[in-house]
Amino acid sequence: MDNAEVLAQLRATAARVEALAARAQQLAEENRSLRQQQEQLAGERSQLLAKNEQARSRVEAMIARLKSLEQHT
Repeated sequence: MDNAEVLAQLRATAARVEALAARAQQLAEENRSLRQQQEQLAGERSQLLAKNEQARSRVEAMIARLKSLEQHT
């Protein structure tokens, strides 16, 4: 192998390393973004569960009032 071939292989390897480093950075940013989305969705889920519980409690209270009215009629 002459120097030109070795130099060409080194350049090709350096280009591959740079491409891999760029891809790793891209994946790290994507991972960070996905984690933020996951946290946001978990917060929204928690809020929806709380609203669902409130609605359930209100419906149960209405049912109890209706049953009470039926018994007094």
